[in-house]
Amino acid sequence: MLKLLVVPYQRCPHHTMSSLSQTKELFRRADAVCFDVDSTVIKEEGIDELAKFCGVGDAVTEMTRKAMGGSMTFKTALTERLSIIRCSREQVNKLITDHPPQLTPGIRELVERLHQCNIKVFLISGGFRCIVEHVATQLSIPLHHVYANRLKFYFNGEYAGFDESQPTAESGGKGRVISMLKEQYGLKTVVMIGDGATDLEACPPASAFIGFGGNVIRPQVKERSLWYVTSFGELLKELEKI
Repeated sequence: MLKLLVVPYQRCPHHTMSSLSQTKELFRRADAVCFDVDSTVIKEEGIDELAKFCGVGDAVTEMTRKAMGGSMTFKTALTERLSIIRCSREQVNKLITDHPPQLTPGIRELVERLHQCNIKVFLISGGFRCIVEHVATQLSIPLHHVYANRLKFYFNGEYAGFDESQPTAESGGKGRVISMLKEQYGLKTVVMIGDGATDLEACPPASAFIGFGGNVIRPQVKERSLWYVTSFGELLKELEKI
């Protein structure tokens, strides 16, 4: 029987330094920057907030944890969580009015600076479009730069499922969106920023990934990020070098 020797992968400090400076350079000369939304652009996880608002918080939080841990596919986790929540259109609207998503400190200034540098900004989220559009409006990001899941409602406003054809409803969907953006806009350098494994997996096709731990630190993401920041101020400082 053939035995394979598995050698643990270790980054040599020199390799990490050059890769860190490469990542910073790619960020400075990016054509576009794509942000995850939940726990990155906003402080909370939208689906957990919706569940709490609908009185089923604990059951859904547990399932979110499983989804993040990769013990079920993203689509399965989304389907199961939404079938517990079963939110109406009215409940979603009331959530946005009564508990609007809380922007992470520094994101407004960062997006403004990126726009000033003529760098396109996109929001790519496994969360819900109705919530993400509210966030985009606050940040002056055009709504056609938003990619997220769409909730479906019957004419009387009751929950009717979600649009399963959206790329963000699948594992690997964020990468597919980035490939599509590169083609559609002729973008060469695209940087993905986020807190979770699905964001990290979008690179490639993203040219670089920046891990964000300002709201929650996920150890597996931190370990695998060439550049990991805990505040948007660190990214703003880098843009000052342009």
